[in-house]
Amino acid sequence: MIGRISGILLEKNPPQLLIDCNGVGYEVDVPMSTYYDLPALGAQVTLFTHQAIREDAHLLFGFGNAAERAVFRQLIKITGVGARTALSILSGMTVNDLAQAVTLQEAGRLMKVPGIGKKTAERLLLELKGKLGADLGSVGGVVQHDAKSDILNALLALGYSDKEATAALRNMPAGSTVSDGIKFALKALSKG
Repeated sequence: MIGRISGILLEKNPPQLLIDCNGVGYEVDVPMSTYYDLPALGAQVTLFTHQAIREDAHLLFGFGNAAERAVFRQLIKITGVGARTALSILSGMTVNDLAQAVTLQEAGRLMKVPGIGKKTAERLLLELKGKLGADLGSVGGVVQHDAKSDILNALLALGYSDKEATAALRNMPAGSTVSDGIKFALKALSKG
């Protein structure tokens, strides 16, 4: 297995890269999160990789960090989730956002990723539960999760992006009710 690749970045054609490793050019597919952090053409690049060997192809997938690769490997173990879908998920949300969505059991956040329907989102939540590291935000217990989840869903329904809504909830006082949390988040969003 090829676990890491290091070489000169020759081409960038989203989502595929061409990396020259001592005269051999490797085609590597990457999620957009990794793509946006790439250096300029001609620069040295190092990626963590996952190699998939099929009857008709040998494919190489690259990631900017080991956490992304680990999540990719968890995703492709799930029935109905192939490498392209896993790349799409990692392109649409960060590892932390995905872990938070799984912890809070928010299928709606996953369904915003192109190619993810309701059934796939629910399967992802079920299969990934407890596999993406420690539960995020577990300080406040179950009631806190429900309130945060409701507030987040309300902000998403109002048209705020996942990133904006999550950032607005970061400094929310512990133990806030849903209505107080929404007011707090809206104030934070209006200042930003």
